[in-house]
Amino acid sequence: MPVDAVEEWSRGQQRVIELVADLPPERADLRVPACPDWTVRDLLSHMVGLGVDVVAGDEPDDHNETWTGRQVQARRGHDVAALVAEWQAVAEPLRDWMRANNTRPLGDVIIHEQDLRGALGVPGGQDSEGVRAIRERFAGGRFAPRVEDLPPIALVGETWTWVSRGSAEDAEVVLRASDFDLARALVTRRSANQLRNWTVRGDVTPYLGAFAMLGPLPSADLTE
Repeated sequence: MPVDAVEEWSRGQQRVIELVADLPPERADLRVPACPDWTVRDLLSHMVGLGVDVVAGDEPDDHNETWTGRQVQARRGHDVAALVAEWQAVAEPLRDWMRANNTRPLGDVIIHEQDLRGALGVPGGQDSEGVRAIRERFAGGRFAPRVEDLPPIALVGETWTWVSRGSAEDAEVVLRASDFDLARALVTRRSANQLRNWTVRGDVTPYLGAFAMLGPLPSADLTE
């Protein structure tokens, strides 16, 4: 069945709110390994600010650092409670916007939920419909065009498999990992070292740039 992306956004938002609502200040100040320039509070500020800006019609195609940095800076003095309240206030307008336009904001909440969990050491939400939807969106819509001129590559999980061409059995390069790890790799949340460790056939090196869709690959291994 198709995923209701707006409903999955709402579920993701609620999981994040439950994750951060009672954070003491020292936990909110933890650095986020997947977004090393930001603390937990900074990343939450971006997530809130993205929703506000999208509803206001201010969303560049590339989600550039100037745009995201402005969201963080504008909320520099806000505590977690204030950020949560602002996010809750913009939630329904953002849901209306997604129904009328597109559901790209789903990717932001799903990706950054796991970034926050990695920083806080609190796993959860790994098998959500949102994670599966974003994995499919990035595999077919963004990763595939980046590897179309390379020999076939297969990503093989526990229950999910994606192949650039042909079958997994015939692919020149095969990566084998959990469904969730592959989803995170497709949003540039796994290091070159991790990708190499998952390679059970061939050489993944020519494909590393294709995994760097949202910026450079992490310099250190990431887990959530």
